[in-house]
Amino acid sequence: MRESRGFEQISPDTAIEKKSCFCYHVHMEKLYETEYAGQVYFFRILRSDRKTIALQIREGEILVRAPRRASTGMIREFVDSHGAWIAKTMERQSRQTVPKMLDEAERKRLRQRAGEMIRERVEYYAPKMGVTYNRIFIKEQKTRWGSCSSSGNLNFNWKLILIDEELLDYVVVHELAHRKQMNHSQQFWQEVEKILPDYKERRRRLKEFRL
Repeated sequence: MRESRGFEQISPDTAIEKKSCFCYHVHMEKLYETEYAGQVYFFRILRSDRKTIALQIREGEILVRAPRRASTGMIREFVDSHGAWIAKTMERQSRQTVPKMLDEAERKRLRQRAGEMIRERVEYYAPKMGVTYNRIFIKEQKTRWGSCSSSGNLNFNWKLILIDEELLDYVVVHELAHRKQMNHSQQFWQEVEKILPDYKERRRRLKEFRL
């Protein structure tokens, strides 16, 4: 077993190669190591009463959910067989993390630009949807891209300026739809779909970004 050099996320290479995985300990927690295309990835195993093995990657952390009776060898083989998927997902998530290290001047500039752009999109979509609104607020929310209050105020995260414009449009339409339906009922999603027929794909893509 070769000695680990620590936990780090490495962008995958395009070559196709699979190797066996090894385990080691960091801070008393058992982690496992797998290689794909010459790149090293680390994962944790969480055992439960489930019947199948599943892979989950969130914020650069690979978690394998496995049955209690599944052998470590079986789990390793499962992870190795999904090397291409792990590499692709890790690479995509590394690109889709909203930047956090911005100086104050840059944040102020981006926030101002976000306000201008979001207001333009609200003014464009509101008449198309047949809705009105009260005030627009540009905030720095930790868990939300946007929200709509019962009084008609629209709140948007300034970090929308950092992601794809079509995803920004989805958030705008989503919040404006709440002016007709203050819930996420079937009727609500129908309002969204009238404007954005591909809203499901946009919604899926938005979930891949982390605030």
